[in-house]
Amino acid sequence: MSSIAKKLQEQQYEDQQQQQAQQTVVIRKAKISIGEVFLLCALAIMVTFMGVKIVSNQAAIYETNKEIQLVETSIEEQGKVNDDLKVQVAELSTYERIWKKAAALGFKLNENNVKGVQ
Repeated sequence: MSSIAKKLQEQQYEDQQQQQAQQTVVIRKAKISIGEVFLLCALAIMVTFMGVKIVSNQAAIYETNKEIQLVETSIEEQGKVNDDLKVQVAELSTYERIWKKAAALGFKLNENNVKGVQ
């Protein structure tokens, strides 16, 4: 019996050592220091600021491009009006029309007063 008792005592001793080994293992969580928290907050603020800055710049660029397109459209419309007016001036300044208008106002052609210009 002594050998059985001795084995039982050794087994209990090994169980106690295993329990103590298990109890002594302490898992520590990583703590974040105050400096690291400050740096992370600064980084988050900087990333947020840069994001807002980029979005606001893109909005300003969009508005400027929109204004440029409106100005270009108005320039094209004014160019069309100018071309129409040039055609109208060419039609109204024909020799026959001027001669009819002069005759209607009572002007007469005196060939002695006409000089040719080259």
